[in-house]
Amino acid sequence: MYNLQSKFNTFYQTKVVLPKDKKNALFNKKNINVERLKEGLKEYNEENGTDYKLAETPIVQGSVAMSTVVQNEDNDYDIDVAIVFDKSNLPDETTATKKIIVNALKRKCTGFKTPPEAKTNCVRIVYEENYHIDFAIYRRYVDENGDYRYDHCGSEWRERDPRSITKWFLAQNKEKDYYLREIVRLMKMFSKSRTGWVNMPAGLIQSVLADEKYQSYERIDERFYHTMVAIRDRLVEDKEVYNPTDTTKSLKLVRSDSVKMDNLYNRLNGKLSKLDVLFESDCTYNQAIEAWEEFFNHSYWTDQKQEEQVASSYTQLSVSQVYFNYRETEEYIGNLFPVNLKYKLELDCVVSKDDKKVGWLHIMMQQRQLLLPGNVLNFRAKSDIPEPYQVYWKVKNRGEYAKQNDCIRGEIVQTDSLYHVEPTSFKGDHYVECYIIKSGECVARARIDVPIRV
Repeated sequence: MYNLQSKFNTFYQTKVVLPKDKKNALFNKKNINVERLKEGLKEYNEENGTDYKLAETPIVQGSVAMSTVVQNEDNDYDIDVAIVFDKSNLPDETTATKKIIVNALKRKCTGFKTPPEAKTNCVRIVYEENYHIDFAIYRRYVDENGDYRYDHCGSEWRERDPRSITKWFLAQNKEKDYYLREIVRLMKMFSKSRTGWVNMPAGLIQSVLADEKYQSYERIDERFYHTMVAIRDRLVEDKEVYNPTDTTKSLKLVRSDSVKMDNLYNRLNGKLSKLDVLFESDCTYNQAIEAWEEFFNHSYWTDQKQEEQVASSYTQLSVSQVYFNYRETEEYIGNLFPVNLKYKLELDCVVSKDDKKVGWLHIMMQQRQLLLPGNVLNFRAKSDIPEPYQVYWKVKNRGEYAKQNDCIRGEIVQTDSLYHVEPTSFKGDHYVECYIIKSGECVARARIDVPIRV
């Protein structure tokens, strides 16, 4: 297959992955409306003598939680947020429950063209720029084993874990060396590549297909191409897709979903044939570029045809043009556990070198001393949380050096120790977080920044 790895990776990093500022905008809107909900509930309670309140930190769901939102969705971003109440704190009727949430939001969501309204499975807030936030309502209770169980508020209460789909996707992404998310993003980019391409399968169905037929190759362009071929071939025989967390339930919920599956097959089949030229021995750079241009229908590929030679390796690009193909390995505690912060947790760090103490990290930062590579960081967590509990740590590397070395880390690891040791390896504004889990909830967390200089 003609090697366009460098061009393909640049396309992925600059035209597919949602930029950080847009991600921040999504979460900012979520945070603003969660606060509006809290304030509205407080006002509602004062007027009605009730005590409706969230039982845990709201949970981001869907493509935003799985980080599979892509740039070509024309700002039509669907932010799914699960809001959880204790079962004893809500009415038995789902309609009455949704009315309470709508009432609370209407008190604080003023100036919207469309006021907050109850849908079958959520309460929706719509922004003029096409953002919309869906508050999915859940109630929780403790089962006979002491574990939390959840019911979703739809036409009736149905058992559903608000974290199950996200956990499934993150586990499958990790199993595939963190490349599954990359495939899903590119597939969604293709599915939305033509304005006339309506009625395509939802992101979850595409994620399930990508997971099921994932093909492991070293290059990003090869991984994507061969996975799409495998999905196309699978759809020839079977267009049924099941919920990955409950394989007794189909994800094709209405008749139009069958049409969407047919559309995906037909469009994949038609455009994959345009990539046959990539396997011809005399395929030229321009032919390869034109093939991907036809597949993705994106101006990025059109622009590449003007270049005189293919940049087939990073060494042929200037430093400012390189986009490192690093794996997105970061995890978030809210995707793993309910977050209900009840206790304080403090983090300290002693910097040492050659088994000798250099100083306390926070004092070094106050005195503007440089933290250099080659030191050892000795972290210590302190809390008054009564035992038993579990301790988890997260180390996140940031900056160009972390990306270049494919070492951004960010995995959440259980150690059950209040002490953690890390070397200072390379430049970047890194951070370390500690979490205390008690009775299945994250009840405390703390963070310390680690700016390493050269």
